[in-house]
Amino acid sequence: MLKKRELQDSQALYELMVHPDVFPFVRHKAYSYEEFLFLSKQTIEAEERGELISRTILDEWGSPIGSINLFDIQENAGFLGTWLGKPFHGKGYNQVAKDAFFHELFYELGIETIFMRVKKVNIRSTKAVEKLPYVTLANETRKHIYDQLNADGDIYNLFEVSKDLYTLHTLRVGQIIEEEHLKEA
Repeated sequence: MLKKRELQDSQALYELMVHPDVFPFVRHKAYSYEEFLFLSKQTIEAEERGELISRTILDEWGSPIGSINLFDIQENAGFLGTWLGKPFHGKGYNQVAKDAFFHELFYELGIETIFMRVKKVNIRSTKAVEKLPYVTLANETRKHIYDQLNADGDIYNLFEVSKDLYTLHTLRVGQIIEEEHLKEA
């Protein structure tokens, strides 16, 4: 489902990224394939320096369909950035990718907090984030970060995923699944 970024996936990812329903919401925009290739190389190098964590999202056949990243890592926290190609919207890939990425971040890479800044006009992303039971709206609880994000106007909502809330969620889901198996037995 996820793999480290590789230059060989750049052509497929670029073609998905430039769709008008995707492009406006991509953090690092590339206006040509060559620019996307350069940005991909920079992303790989930045991960090697510990500045970000980037994964390519794959479909069930192993084809690249999007990207999930943790940017601006400081003090075991960072900002999530995710995009999927238009043909893959609404098919459940976003949730599966987030679960796999969050597990890696929290339990393998030592991240404690994941922030999500979502443009208030991006209704699709806002609805997707609000579906996640382990996400909290952090506009008030992290006011200093919220104010920094909106220094140029009321543009973003700030959401937060803590390792503790995510762990509690995964334990509850695991317990529910276990109880269902016991009922079936």
